Amino acid sequence: MGMVVLTMKASVIEMFLAVPQINCDVKAGKIINPEFIVKCPAGCQDPKYHVYGTDIYASYSSVCGAAVHSGVLDNSGGKILVRKVAGQSGYKGSYSNGVQSLSLPRWRESFIILESKPQKGVTFPSALTYLSSKSPAVKAGETTKAYYLPFLPGTTIQPVTLIQGLAVTAAEDSHSTLPKPSPSEASATSSPRPRPVGHGSGETGEMELWKPGSALLDAGFVPKEELSTQSLEPVSQGDPNCRIDLSFLIDGSSSIGRRRFRIQKQFLTDVAQALDIGPAGPLMGVVQYGDNPATQFSLKTHMNSRDLKAAIEKITQRGGLSNAGRAISFVTKNFFSKVNGNRGGAPNVAVVLVDGWPTDKVEEASRLARESGINIFFITIEGAVENEKQYVVEPNFANKAVCRTNGFYSFNVQSWFGLHKTVQPLVKRVCDTDRLACSKTCFNSADLGFVIDGSSSVGTGNFRTVLQFVANLSKEFEISETDTRIGAVQYTYEQRLEFGFDKYNTKPDILNAIKRVGYWSGGTSTGAAINYALEQLFKKSKPNKRKLMILITDGRSYDDVRIPAMAAHHKGVITYAIGVAWAAQDELEVIATYPAKDHSFFVDEFDNLYKFVPRIIQNICTEFNSQPRN
Repeated sequence: MGMVVLTMKASVIEMFLAVPQINCDVKAGKIINPEFIVKCPAGCQDPKYHVYGTDIYASYSSVCGAAVHSGVLDNSGGKILVRKVAGQSGYKGSYSNGVQSLSLPRWRESFIILESKPQKGVTFPSALTYLSSKSPAVKAGETTKAYYLPFLPGTTIQPVTLIQGLAVTAAEDSHSTLPKPSPSEASATSSPRPRPVGHGSGETGEMELWKPGSALLDAGFVPKEELSTQSLEPVSQGDPNCRIDLSFLIDGSSSIGRRRFRIQKQFLTDVAQALDIGPAGPLMGVVQYGDNPATQFSLKTHMNSRDLKAAIEKITQRGGLSNAGRAISFVTKNFFSKVNGNRGGAPNVAVVLVDGWPTDKVEEASRLARESGINIFFITIEGAVENEKQYVVEPNFANKAVCRTNGFYSFNVQSWFGLHKTVQPLVKRVCDTDRLACSKTCFNSADLGFVIDGSSSVGTGNFRTVLQFVANLSKEFEISETDTRIGAVQYTYEQRLEFGFDKYNTKPDILNAIKRVGYWSGGTSTGAAINYALEQLFKKSKPNKRKLMILITDGRSYDDVRIPAMAAHHKGVITYAIGVAWAAQDELEVIATYPAKDHSFFVDEFDNLYKFVPRIIQNICTEFNSQPRN
């Protein structure tokens, strides 16, 4: 008797542990089971696995893609609990956890994702029942299971008997896949969306096992009033030639009046339409400011021009003063963040609209915004005339705010009724990403070459300390093929290229490469090392990159450093000279770019090198940000 009980427990455990595995492309609607646990593979964050909705997902979605979007799983995969629920009258797309879900007006069935925590007394199927046109015929004596339809408020739950491994009968002959978009539709989107419930050419197969006849609709699966007879127009993925993250700072002050506020909203609507908003192109959010700023919607809230236009229409005027400077600070600190949809690789653009003039100062806030990589545009409507200039808080405020003072970033509009004429010029400029100069910061725009003394006097232990110093400096930069690139040379009497600018394109790869550099040992020919770095590293630098050389040495050079140092300066290489222990300070000043006090550093012990990292980074950024803005 005890043996039988043990066997039963083992079988229950075995059944619980047998979790079916599915691929990333499996859609919830293809699985009949109303509640099940599955195991997802890695890699389901890929955008080719389409997801529709947020929190509650249309059953046309990839199960595993939705799991990543919901945050229950990450891109490494794992087990999840899936529960079918009723169809929704609409599904809102959003960007979450690296997955961009799409919007959908309505769908026949939904599902939610939960963590796969075991529940006492609850078991789940060890094999899933799929809806498939290739199912084998039902064999005589095959068992059936009763499944309950998803519950809708105001309806009664009715069991529907389904045959495990059920064959799709004659109805499957009429099963059709989603219609292909016409050539014009295909150009607008790379991912045609499913049609809504009730459309004859929709994916009917997903409903057939739930719908032996029309009785299931009456049973409450999808309310009849939610059926649609209109086809769903494909939504553009956005213009890939204008991939920017764009914030509009609109003036909601009391002085603007209701009529001009409506004109401002219409301007935003026209810009949204002209930009062709979408996840593969420009994204747009709006901040309204008066006394204080507030986000109306973020970059990730609306993923197409149609939804954006509807959201703009709902904006109401805040009133108060016209504190544009406070709004710019707010955008710098809060708006362009990953949690609000900032994509990192897309240029950040802020367009400030102001009625007349701001009631606070914008210069300092704008400087910090520019140093954060934000391209500020200013549109001044009905600016101060001569007898009003005495009331302007900060004269020449637009030039103090914009990214560059060359006229590209400023618009002066004489009348609110002429604002619409600015739409096309503005769109053309914000989409000209090659001219968005403030996208480049001190952290993402350099070719940074380290020239490292590997002479005998350094020693193995101190050499590892030097490499840690190099790694600590490298960590501060945004590293990629298009951002900052890192290279390294080691020298004694001779020179060795450890790795060039084009060798590694990610921060982890750079840090691992630095860690692998082997100590060489030998003499100290610093002049020859500078010439070698100019030839082997900086000759291959990109034209649009700032060329930075950081040389670290612990002693006086055996050869002349003056001519090589002058050659570096003439070739536009900004040189920082770091001396340790027995390094000659007069030699460091010759090597360093003028002024030497900002580019040469001396430390008495290798263990104190780390203390200079913040100062060196600060000097690099101060120099970068002091460049003329014309």
